[in-house]
Amino acid sequence: MNVQHLKDQVCQCIDEKKEDLLSLVREIGSHAELGFKEYRTSSVVAAFLKDLGLPVQTGLAVTGVKALLKGSRPGPTVAILGELDGVISPDHPEVVKGTNAAHACGHNLQIGTMLGAAMGLTWASAAKELDGSICFMGVPAEEFIEIQERMERRQKGEIHFLGGKQELVYQGAFDDIDMAMMVHAGTNMPHPSFMIGETGNGFIAKTIRYMGKATHAAAAPHEGINALNAAVLGINAVHSMRETFRDDDHVRVHFIITKGGDSVNTIPADVRLEAYVRGKTMDAINSTHEKFDRAFRSGGDAVGAKTEIVTIPGYLPLACSAAMNSLFESNAGSFLPHQNIATAPHFDASTDMGDICHIMPAIHPYFGGVAGALHSGDFRVVDYDAAVILPAKVMATTVIDLLCNGAEKGRELLKAHRPLMSREEYLQTLERYFNI
Repeated sequence: MNVQHLKDQVCQCIDEKKEDLLSLVREIGSHAELGFKEYRTSSVVAAFLKDLGLPVQTGLAVTGVKALLKGSRPGPTVAILGELDGVISPDHPEVVKGTNAAHACGHNLQIGTMLGAAMGLTWASAAKELDGSICFMGVPAEEFIEIQERMERRQKGEIHFLGGKQELVYQGAFDDIDMAMMVHAGTNMPHPSFMIGETGNGFIAKTIRYMGKATHAAAAPHEGINALNAAVLGINAVHSMRETFRDDDHVRVHFIITKGGDSVNTIPADVRLEAYVRGKTMDAINSTHEKFDRAFRSGGDAVGAKTEIVTIPGYLPLACSAAMNSLFESNAGSFLPHQNIATAPHFDASTDMGDICHIMPAIHPYFGGVAGALHSGDFRVVDYDAAVILPAKVMATTVIDLLCNGAEKGRELLKAHRPLMSREEYLQTLERYFNI
């Protein structure tokens, strides 16, 4: 088999249908949906994969989609992932009225890269030359938002974990996958380019509730217990601890007040917050969230309010496979000059791809063709070829390298890889946070 010839055929197939693909990407981009509610997006993705002739599973972790392209002989299974959900971004030009959902994080572009790779590999009949299989997955709920609503859905048994990839692992959807890859939009990377991601923050989530006593705010404030004052004191207590955060730990603590009271002339008796505690390592996260709890409890203690803090497993730190990154970077170099490919700095935000990195080899590079900051109304696509077509080709050709010639490189990679956790250890780690 001539590997380069196969890669050229796959890329040609992607080019031949790129306008149809980009039309679909734009259409998804104008109809963003929030996590575990991506019914429209899921159906579009499933229909596309079915039209390629692939067997498709739907309804995984509520809205997830999974299709399998089998090679001619047994071997490793490589998953290419794309995220289905948008984020809340009310000032984005393509915001959906009613939900405030928008693709201000570029997940519609990821979906395009996954579908583009599927299209090229399928139409070029690449599987005939490969040992192993390729799994194409549309995964839900990467954005860890609407925490209270998701906790209520958890209590109803609709979901177990609050993140999409976590839920897919819990349901066993990754049990037949050996390694995984996806790409993500970068920040302010307008030109065709790649940043090779290596590490990123993990986090755990918190909900905080202060319960005080309601009285008339003007006539009898002395008879009440002001839960909003408790929250302000708790927030300030966290701020006073920031000097104890080590720079090397990349700690980030941030929160929003989701309920500040019921009326301005009544002492607030029910005040609620949602928060993240992020860090580069689980040790940094664990030591920080203990400080966080002390700080917020002090606010309730100071005014005599009852304080309820719930800890929720978030995402594990990103730890990408160096061997897979090397293959991806090599293939990216076939399309771009060396100066357009760089190693990304530590990612201070978080992704549930970190969870996948803990149980199997996985990568999470960043692509260009976009401008503006992620999660902002300014985020936009300036070059769809760079943001969809190019990364689709790089992922497809990387898969070929992993599974060609008896899947030699894929087998070597798996043999040398030492997972950070087994699936069972991973699930036990998440469950422990629910018990704090």
